[in-house]
This record gives sequence, C-alpha cells and structure tokens, in this order.
Amino acid sequence: MTAAELINYLIPPLKLTDDGNKAIIWMEELRTNQLPVVEKGKFLGFISEEVILENNDATRPISDYDLFAEDCFIFEDQHFYDVIKMAHEHEVQLVSILGRSGNFLGVVTIEDTISSFAQSMAVQEPGAILIVSMNYRDYSLAEISRIVEGENAKILSSCVTNDYMDASRIKLTLKVNQPDISHISASIERFGYRVIGKFQEIEIKSNDQDRYDLLMKYLNI
Repeated sequence: MTAAELINYLIPPLKLTDDGNKAIIWMEELRTNQLPVVEKGKFLGFISEEVILENNDATRPISDYDLFAEDCFIFEDQHFYDVIKMAHEHEVQLVSILGRSGNFLGVVTIEDTISSFAQSMAVQEPGAILIVSMNYRDYSLAEISRIVEGENAKILSSCVTNDYMDASRIKLTLKVNQPDISHISASIERFGYRVIGKFQEIEIKSNDQDRYDLLMKYLNI
C-alpha cells in the first residue's frame, strides 16, 4: 500500500494568513495537537497547539508562529512503512504526503497507518513469530527463506533491526504461516543462527473464548 492511499482528507491544512484561534478550534474538532501549514500548494511545516498557547495571543496569524518538522514528508508513491519511519524520526502524529512535483496532497496519521498495518495479511494470517540473532555479514533472507520453506512453511513478513548491545549484529523478526515453529526453529539453529525469541499462537478454549467475546463486547460499547 502506498502513502497516498492512506491520506486522511478530513485533516485540512492551515494557511499563513489563518490565525491561532482557527488552528486551536480545528485541532479540538479533529482531536490532534498538530496541523500542517501550506501556502500555494507548498508544505511549510507543522504548527502545534503548544506553540500557540505559549505565545498567549491566538489572534496572531500563523506566519508569526514557529513551525517545525519542515522536512517531515514522503512522496505519494512511497510505501506506508515510510510513514512510520518518518513519524518516529520527527516524533510527530502526522506525516505530509507530497506529489513527485513537490505539491502538497495531504497528511497521513500514525493511527491510520497502524490500523492499515494491523489489517494487512501479514498480521491477520495465523502463524507464529521468530526472532533470530546473527552477525550482519551473515544475513541472507534468501537462505533463511529456503530453511523455512524446507519445513513446509512460508515467511509472511520480515523485519531487520540493529542489536543495540552489539553493533556488529542484527535481529531478524519473522512472521511465518505455521503456528508450531519448533521444527523451523531447530532447522534455523542447525544452520548456525541463534533463535532468541519464539511467539506461538495458542488456541483459545471455549470458556476463554466466551470471556474474550464478552470483553470485546464491553470495549465496543
């Protein structure tokens, strides 16, 4: 899914000529404390509720306030994973989406991005999760895929993160389509990799399922 597909058109941009009062009202209605500022189709940055309130004069135009995260944007055809990365780097709730010509198209919220990720096949499909530790130079997803497929399983998704305890090592998180990963884990370790985490799905028994359904019904009230 591309970033453009997640644009939230309910969140409008502010103009430099708008004032702080308008920004605060919009933020309260939209339940956010940040809004994009756009002038003549160009993204200028975000304005925050905190900055407006600190100035003690919400009648001033947006042009009088300090904007932030001017480079917090990605292009329309980038993957929605890039939204999460950009938001994390800037510690923001919104990420601006630009066309390849640089024109502002809208914003994507982190909430919408996480919701889309949760609905993806990799998350919804039943299976289990493996975390594998290895030296960076030994990383080969093709080889690990071959090992997993040798156990009649498929990798649904993968994620690589640095090991903060050792800069020469990485952690590979795998979601596979089999709930029982004991044989997969053993095969991976036979090839010299180290499995440091296993998270297997367990079947919810009938009584537990009833309690779970009641909880979900309560939360949805």
